[in-house]
Amino acid sequence: MNWEKLFKMQEQLDQYIEEKHGLSDQDLFQEKYLALLVELGELANETRCFKFWSTKPRSEKSVILEEYVDGIHFILSLGIKKGLRFNSSGITTVNKSETEQFNDVFEACVTFKNIPSLQQYQHLFTTFLQLGDKLGFSEQAIQEAYYKKNEVNYQRQNEGY
Repeated sequence: MNWEKLFKMQEQLDQYIEEKHGLSDQDLFQEKYLALLVELGELANETRCFKFWSTKPRSEKSVILEEYVDGIHFILSLGIKKGLRFNSSGITTVNKSETEQFNDVFEACVTFKNIPSLQQYQHLFTTFLQLGDKLGFSEQAIQEAYYKKNEVNYQRQNEGY
């Protein structure tokens, strides 16, 4: 699937936010990286996949998808910040638990932060898409949810979020 449309949309949103908040001259890589980790944690919390001590059910699929898409926003933004793009040639389904896949994504985030290369970015993006697949989301569903959340993000900015 072609992700270029989402990269362009994210670039416009990033520019809008940075101009609105007077941050155009700042390198926000570290902040965006931390934001991605926080979003990953929020996503894991909604799936409850690691909460072996709890019997409370996971959140609705729509809530999990919205949290997942928040991660897509920051992965796109980090790529833009480093001048990188993701080229999907299809993802392979992984035979891991959700918890193991979350841990793989966290590892890929750390590796990309330390070595922000195209190869590491491709790995991060792929690992995150594999997590989405594990959660039951197609690339098409992810992109459609991204479009909706992008509108919400603009609305929030305009309302002083």
